[in-house]
Amino acid sequence: MLQETHYEVLNVKEDASYEEIRASYRGAALSLHPDKLLKMSETSSDNQTAQDRFLKVQKAWEVLGDSSSRLCYDNEMRRSRLDILAADVAEDVSLEDMIVEDDGDALQLLYQCRCGDYFSVNSLELRKMGYSLFREGSSISVLNVDDTLPGSVILPCGSCSLRASLVINMDGN
Repeated sequence: MLQETHYEVLNVKEDASYEEIRASYRGAALSLHPDKLLKMSETSSDNQTAQDRFLKVQKAWEVLGDSSSRLCYDNEMRRSRLDILAADVAEDVSLEDMIVEDDGDALQLLYQCRCGDYFSVNSLELRKMGYSLFREGSSISVLNVDDTLPGSVILPCGSCSLRASLVINMDGN
């Protein structure tokens, strides 16, 4: 199970401004403050849940309310997300490894997964990502429309949870 981020605790977007984070923190802290909860007639389990939530809100504010700790937290989140993506990738494949089928509207690239189904992407999907796919006889080449694009695309399997990384070599086919 994935842990709730500090942004989710405060119910703000990751690109929220300091003012937005502060306002969300203040609203949550006021509604969940233990002194306020003592005045209300709630069960002890509800009080405990609210107290736990209040502590999460406090911790989120400590991290996101300070620009340097927020920067460290954001970098840690990015690294963690990249590690998760890398851990899910079953293997790296190249264009040469892919089976190419032309369905008339687009070129379909397929690579068989160990489960028996396929990792797939078509030329229309690649175009939306900024890559143009061309077929020249029996070879396939890719044109990178935007030079800042990454050199790989993650492809999910049609049946299982595995993913393959289609490594796009811009130097050759």
